Amino acid sequence: MKPGIHPDYHPVVFRDPTADFAFLTRSTATSNDTIEWEDGNTYPVINVDVSSASHPFYTGKQKIMDTAGRVERFNRRYGRG
Repeated sequence: MKPGIHPDYHPVVFRDPTADFAFLTRSTATSNDTIEWEDGNTYPVINVDVSSASHPFYTGKQKIMDTAGRVERFNRRYGRG
């Protein structure tokens, strides 16, 4: 890698406050907020709106959509069939 052209790649905690879920990984994202992690070190923390702990696909609380009704409504509205 060429020195001086790449962003700083450092440990960061991503936290989903709605699901009370956080994980430590490496990223180029930065934040002024910090959190003390389980290992006793302090890391920048980035709050996210959706994570695997709160996303309906991963939690199994997914809504089943009526795709047939949507297709029929589209066809009625735009004159197909």
